[in-house]
Amino acid sequence: MKKTEPIKPEIIKNSRRTFCKTTALFTAGMMIPAMEMNAMYNVFNDKKLKLAVVGCGGRGTGAVNQALKADENVQLVAMADAFEDRLLSSLDQLENEFAGSNKVRVKEKNRFTGFDAYKKAIDLADVVILTTPPGFRPHHFEYAINAGKHVFMEKPVATDVPGIRKVLDSAKIAKEKKLNVVVGLQRRYQNNYINIAEKIQKGEVGKILSGQVYWNSSGVWVNPRQPNQTEMEYQMRNWYYFNWLCGDHILEQHIHNIDVANWFIGEYPVSAQGMGGRQVRTGPEHGEIFDHHFVEFKYPGGAVISSQCRHQPGTMSKVGEGFQATKGIVETNDAGVAKLVDLEGNDIFKYRGRNDPNPYQEEHNQLFKSIRNGEVISDAENGAKSTMTAIMGRMATYSGQVINWDEALQSNLELVPENLSWDSTPPVMPNSDGHYPIPTPGKTKVM
Repeated sequence: MKKTEPIKPEIIKNSRRTFCKTTALFTAGMMIPAMEMNAMYNVFNDKKLKLAVVGCGGRGTGAVNQALKADENVQLVAMADAFEDRLLSSLDQLENEFAGSNKVRVKEKNRFTGFDAYKKAIDLADVVILTTPPGFRPHHFEYAINAGKHVFMEKPVATDVPGIRKVLDSAKIAKEKKLNVVVGLQRRYQNNYINIAEKIQKGEVGKILSGQVYWNSSGVWVNPRQPNQTEMEYQMRNWYYFNWLCGDHILEQHIHNIDVANWFIGEYPVSAQGMGGRQVRTGPEHGEIFDHHFVEFKYPGGAVISSQCRHQPGTMSKVGEGFQATKGIVETNDAGVAKLVDLEGNDIFKYRGRNDPNPYQEEHNQLFKSIRNGEVISDAENGAKSTMTAIMGRMATYSGQVINWDEALQSNLELVPENLSWDSTPPVMPNSDGHYPIPTPGKTKVM
């Protein structure tokens, strides 16, 4: 792994407390009035907005679909992906979806493939969708912001701490340029969560003391190794199972629930400790990641959150959150349910969003509305801090040690190599039996 320079002490000092105090955490997106239009003059009012997507898998295709429906005068003009077959499949789906309109106009010369394809696509756009495997996100985000583009990027926003620092640096530049950045933590754009956050902020259940957050499911896809496939292509096709690309499922999926805890509490944790391993998903096709994690996050105000995520078929499935406060109990989930009860079990508030807007669509609705109105949504800093929380949880389960926020944020362990090509050797390789090295608590170094 490549070592990078540690973060500066003044950044560490202000990393958690200052951000929590100065940021509007209890809103769906952080809105900043934009009186100076230096970053938006070319996309204001009714001008056609040119859209590019970097990462043309299922999530990228879905995000483009939502972006094109969010604004009447937006057009997809460029696409980039590591793989040509994935780009063409995505383009075919989008052309069919928007047949008869002028929404999808991606000329052959504007279809880019390879590891450096993102630059060419970003250069052609006003608004950029970043939906590659998350290991690439920091570099792609940095390039887009430096180029003055508005951004929608999926969570998580990095897989290692150097990547987090890069995103935080780019987030500052985005604010200075008054660029909109929406991160795909869509619960912050979901009505049941927004309603509960507002009530917590008003003190209706008192101070949160403890909580439980869950993403327990049976797991995700596997793409079998193909004849004559290089190791780099195999890992890129199966990115979910390699930490340099995915960060493990505590990061890639469970970040949603961890972010809700950060949001509702209004702080980021000071430490994490936990355990995890591989009991069910143990084959070489499952790379190097764990199939279960359990973490205790401690917050500066005293709250302790228990975090569970699991990929094991035949076990209890649960995706949601619960919190215990001084005056009541909070329950939320992504099915649109939310409720508050007092300490005697009496209902304070119930919410059932059967007809609520789709939060995935709402992210893009708010992004384009903000661009048109000359406002700014600044999700990047929180996206990086919640990603950092999940990385800290992974550090705890992999090492078996107590991980402190400020120390973790100094980590110079870089998982993602620079200047990759199809001839590059991936940072993790299988042994002679085809198995990959697995983290071992008590032995694995995470910083």
